[in-house]
Amino acid sequence: DGLGVLPKGWERRVEANGRVYFVNHNTRTTQWEDPRTQGISLNMNEKLKQNIRISLNMKEIHRNPITNNKINIPTPLPTTLINTPQQPLIHSNTLPLTHSMMNEEPMPQGWEMSHVKINVSRQTIFEDSFSQIMHLQAYDLRRRLYIMFKGEEGLDYGGVAREWFFLVSHEVLNPMYCLFEYAGSTNYTLQINPASTINPDHMHYFRFVGRFIAMALYHGKFIDTGFSLPFYKRMLNRKLTIKDIESVDEEFYNSLVWIRDNNIEECGLELDFTMDFEVLGKIDTIELKEGGADMAVTEENKEEYIRLMIDWRFSRGVEKQTKGFLDGFNEVVPLQWLQYFDERELELMLCGMQEFDVDDWNRHTIYRNYTRNSKQVVWFWQYIHEIDNEKRARLLQFVSGTCRIPVGGFAELLGTWGSNGPQKFCIEKVGKETWLPRSHTCFNRLDLPPYKSYEQLREKLTMAIEETEGFGQE
Repeated sequence: DGLGVLPKGWERRVEANGRVYFVNHNTRTTQWEDPRTQGISLNMNEKLKQNIRISLNMKEIHRNPITNNKINIPTPLPTTLINTPQQPLIHSNTLPLTHSMMNEEPMPQGWEMSHVKINVSRQTIFEDSFSQIMHLQAYDLRRRLYIMFKGEEGLDYGGVAREWFFLVSHEVLNPMYCLFEYAGSTNYTLQINPASTINPDHMHYFRFVGRFIAMALYHGKFIDTGFSLPFYKRMLNRKLTIKDIESVDEEFYNSLVWIRDNNIEECGLELDFTMDFEVLGKIDTIELKEGGADMAVTEENKEEYIRLMIDWRFSRGVEKQTKGFLDGFNEVVPLQWLQYFDERELELMLCGMQEFDVDDWNRHTIYRNYTRNSKQVVWFWQYIHEIDNEKRARLLQFVSGTCRIPVGGFAELLGTWGSNGPQKFCIEKVGKETWLPRSHTCFNRLDLPPYKSYEQLREKLTMAIEETEGFGQE
């Protein structure tokens, strides 16, 4: 087939219906993707294993569900986060992931060898999964999973679990259930829906979704649809900026930028520290801070006003839902385990990393104040060819706000605002050679200064990819 031999320990098999799949005997997992075409090589994962420092001698206290006595459950970082070939490579050279846990009593005999069974019907996969996950102890959800579809026989070497995670995530994250909504009219990443209160049991569902997403992360499985980057930042308790607004709300972003860049006292806007908010047809006025209704926005305090507006935009009406989600997540994967990751790495770990067709990317890129033959453009594509798939994904995140490529490739790349149709990847000549690259996620546009050498371009772009926070701020 032109791809050469399979990596050591891998085997190609064919189902009865003719579909090809691959077995990794090293990790006892199966997958549809050919390991020879994946963006992460086995050697790179081996290097990652050497770079990550993990403490395995810590333990977590739990209650025995029968005796209510304290028991120690070992909870090392799962090897699936390190070993599986499909897992995206994290760019940091050292990620000291230590579990701060306590030791009191020996762990139960045979705990490490046990597994948890989840038996579901394809017709009622949402309801069955909800019922079983919520009735299990949180530490049980970190055991090896044995997924069974009713009426279907077979051993689960990872392929069934992978399919289960994909199917359940497709159901629970479907905006039709009103738990989540699209972040924008053409931004198909998700955020919590303020109108979820229409379902009286919505808080139980958010705790379930939190547990389920944590299970996917712990067991190294991918979900069908990802969240918006600001949502991941909230999970990581990172500061939200005006740049985060740009990717989800055009009108709101433009309003805040205008307030920031103009003298509002000369415009007679008469703003105060309040905001009107509509949910299910009901409009409420909320104060951004105590006494905000009696506090005018001035040139002196407008930075505080903008900061409070940003916080409100991402928490409006969803504080309880967010807490329910995070509580469920934290029960399975303590949030402090994520402190060494950023929001882009978290997206890659949950959604996976696609193989990039650089030629397709090149064909569907447009230029402003540059041409295809400009030396900076030639250097840019040289850089794209030289870097690995993980850095390509992070560069795409930097410019477009997501690492995901549409099914139709770069020709169907969408902007994050309500544009009519695809918004092609754009490279524009902007600024001086001393400037850093900037991005406009609403237009999929990279502002690339006229650097004097390839080495300078490589250095600046790498900084933008690996240290995105603070770059490209309008």
